[in-house]
Amino acid sequence: MDIEEIASIAVDCGYRLHKELGPGLLESVYEVVLAKLIEKLGISVERQKTIPIIFDGLRFDEGFRADLLLEGRLLIELKSVENISRLHSKQILTYLRLLNLPLGFLMNFGAATFKEGIKRIVNNHSDFASSRLRVHQ
Repeated sequence: MDIEEIASIAVDCGYRLHKELGPGLLESVYEVVLAKLIEKLGISVERQKTIPIIFDGLRFDEGFRADLLLEGRLLIELKSVENISRLHSKQILTYLRLLNLPLGFLMNFGAATFKEGIKRIVNNHSDFASSRLRVHQ
């Protein structure tokens, strides 16, 4: 399965979750439920994935944690806030660069609609042939 197929499944599951549970729950609730929805479809999901920082030949695992990592290739960062800021997008781009991944999503379940709350973040990703959601950072 290519990354765009995984992305499509993630978006569909996120939409379903927002539609059925609505906005306003804790981020941790959306994380566990979204992970289970995606896993039920045969996609491997790592929760709270450590993102190491390597500096001056030293490795630090204490730096960051990604909410969800699908198939080791697609990063999803979840929020449950009224408004996302530019800082949230920069956070995901930093995670993508540190993990050397091409694609990630910011899913904010605090927004009134799922469309308002999702943002696609790319890091040197160029295969958009099958993409259904083409929002670039």
